[in-house]
Amino acid sequence: MPSPYDILFEPVRLGPVTAPNRFYQVPHCNGFGHRMPRALAAMRGIKAEGGWGVVCTEEVEIHHSSDLSPYFEGRLWSDDDIPALALMAEAVHRHGALAGIELVYNGFDAPNLYSRTPSLAPRSMGTLGGSGYDPVQTRRMDKDDIRSLRKWHKAAALRAKRAGFDIVYCYAGHGMTVPMQFIMKRFNDRTDEYGGSLENRVRLLREIVEDTRDAVGDTCAVAVRFAVDELLGPDGITFDGEGHDVVAMLAELPDLWDVNLSNWANDSIPSRFGVEGHQEKYISFVKKLTSKPVVGVGRYTSPDSMVAAIRNGILDLIGAARPSIADPFL
Repeated sequence: MPSPYDILFEPVRLGPVTAPNRFYQVPHCNGFGHRMPRALAAMRGIKAEGGWGVVCTEEVEIHHSSDLSPYFEGRLWSDDDIPALALMAEAVHRHGALAGIELVYNGFDAPNLYSRTPSLAPRSMGTLGGSGYDPVQTRRMDKDDIRSLRKWHKAAALRAKRAGFDIVYCYAGHGMTVPMQFIMKRFNDRTDEYGGSLENRVRLLREIVEDTRDAVGDTCAVAVRFAVDELLGPDGITFDGEGHDVVAMLAELPDLWDVNLSNWANDSIPSRFGVEGHQEKYISFVKKLTSKPVVGVGRYTSPDSMVAAIRNGILDLIGAARPSIADPFL
């Protein structure tokens, strides 16, 4: 007999690849990072064994000038980092799931305590990452820096492809990455073609997505992770303001939209303070603007809530971080 939950097990086309079902482990950190690649592979692999159709990495730094030490994230600084990440892709593929990788350049969120290289950001300012008390100042990016960042991201995308990943992320979420920092007008005071109007502030994200498509689009899906609302009202990005307009500008450019709230405190609200699907009112507009699949999160653990999110035209894939950790065999 047909089940109302059959829809959750339908395949979903993501550009040149296909997710075997709608269960999607979004990128999340776990502390293994570049130091413990076998533990990372085992932790991600068991989710694929449990049935998750897509399993993604944590943040993966693309360059030594985007170093989040003392926190341990992934690294794809050079070809030497490919074998460690390939272990995870292989573990995920072993059980028929797709492997996604979230490429990151952290800008003013990176204190660079390991590399000791000045952080690059839309403007010169104190870094906001690390302990919050690190005496580290960012350097305002000039045109050469922007060109370099695009080259670093494209090189990392090509390495991700060689490592066996199926989905490559362009990350503009949580206020933590340079593409989003350029969009945030309170941090972008530039007067060149990367500042001022929203179209200019979105330019870097557009270029990075286009570069990534050029690098891997024939075999890998390109995803954009974007925070549509910061819950700061007119002082920040809002789902009925610039968040809406950014999605409209780039609607058909990626193969997948991964949308959420910024910052971490809003995106990862504890269960006792937020109901299941609490982000739906902020992200429900996205599918009205794009024909591409949409994934989002919201503490989904009830199959009825998952089905409702799909049938109501809010999501195509059910994203999860903590539910996938708590129960890999959900």
